[in-house]
Order: sequence, then structure tokens, then C-alpha cells
Amino acid sequence: MPRFFVDAALVPGAPFELPEPVLRHVQVLRLKEGDALTLFDGRGGEVAATLSSLEKRRATVTLGQHRALERESRLTIGLVQAVSSGEKMDFTLQKGVELGVSFFQPVLSERSVVRLSGDRADKRVARWQDIVVSACEQSGRNRIPEVRPLITYDEWLKQAPPDAARLMLSPLGTQKLSTLAEAPSRAWLLAGPEGGLTAKEEAAAMAAGWQPLKLGERILRTETAALAAVAALQTLWGDFA
Repeated sequence: MPRFFVDAALVPGAPFELPEPVLRHVQVLRLKEGDALTLFDGRGGEVAATLSSLEKRRATVTLGQHRALERESRLTIGLVQAVSSGEKMDFTLQKGVELGVSFFQPVLSERSVVRLSGDRADKRVARWQDIVVSACEQSGRNRIPEVRPLITYDEWLKQAPPDAARLMLSPLGTQKLSTLAEAPSRAWLLAGPEGGLTAKEEAAAMAAGWQPLKLGERILRTETAALAAVAALQTLWGDFA
């Protein structure tokens, strides 16, 4: 059944006019009057709806029962991803949503190929948020993960949360997930860009309390490392277990 995010309150039993972006999707999917769909507002749960009228520039649905469905993991995962180039960043965000990441923090590190600031940075973050929304529609998530404003690597280290496991992905790391003392309820992962973090950046992270984590004996690409680590965390302590 088609699922769409709408940034508006959904009142069961009331008519609701679909916003233009959702209308375009309805038209692309060639839905017809009487077809069923699901709407969610990102605040939890979802609402069954029936397409009651469909015109060229307007569509209305009748909202049905609110279903209090939660598909979030018991493990809250934040991903600090040094900005990667091309479609790699988009891929990481999309698949991160599917795997259950709750927060995304893009950062600019020394080896980040893409350099963004000002309006360009704001537009890119907005685009990343749109990718996250689309991934929620596809994967069934009813809460929208936040893509936080782009900041520098040094700025992030100064404000890293103290109440979570802080794991830095590093091919030079010696610690493995199985050696962590206890299962966390919150965890942050730090992944470098193409070429990884510099030795200086890794040293600064360790000084700030980040634990260098090694994923096997092979060198993983940036878009592989973050997603593999998220899947491993979900397997050990999240909803894969």
C-alpha cells in the first residue's frame, strides 16, 4: 500500500486535501478514487486513508483509523558522517534510515572532497532531509530521523553527547563491538569520508572520548563502513536481535 509523509495534523474521520508533492506521487502511481493509502505525520503512528476525489490539481482523501504503530529500534543510533561525494552520501542516508538510524550529523572533515557552506550547505541538508523522508515512506518508519545542520568536524567534537556510546570507525582500531562492557541504549557512530579521517582527527576524537572501532580485517569504503556498523549494532543490541 502506498505510504506518504504529510507535515500536517491528521484527524481520523475528516477529509484531508493532499499537498502538492503527494498529489504528484499519486498521479505517477496512477491511483484512482477509492484506492487505499497510508499517511503519517512523523510524530508516531500512521493513518489509513481512502482516495475520495482526484482531479488534475487537487486530491482529497478520507482519513480512517489511526494505527499506533512504532517501528523504531530500542537502540537509538546517531551517525556522524563526514561528507562523502556524489551519490555515496545519498546512499548512506537512505540505507541508514532503512537500518534504523535516528539522527544524522553531517560534518566536514579534512579529507571531505565536497566543500559546502552558506546557502549551498543549507540546500544540501534540505535535500538530504528529503531523501530521509522518502526512505521512511518506503521502509515503513513513522518517525522521521533528523538531518542536523552541517558543521565542521572540530565543532562536532566539542558538542558530542556524553550520554551515549561513542564509536569511531577506524581501520587502525583495535576494539571490537564484542569487547564493549555493556549494551548501550544510545550509540553514536563516527565515519570518515573517502580516504578516512586523518591521524590528527582520530587523535582528537579519542581525546574527546570516542573509542576506535575495527570492523574485521578488511578496509571498507565510507558508505559500506557506516552501514555495516549500524547493522552490527542492531544485531547486538537493537531490533535485529
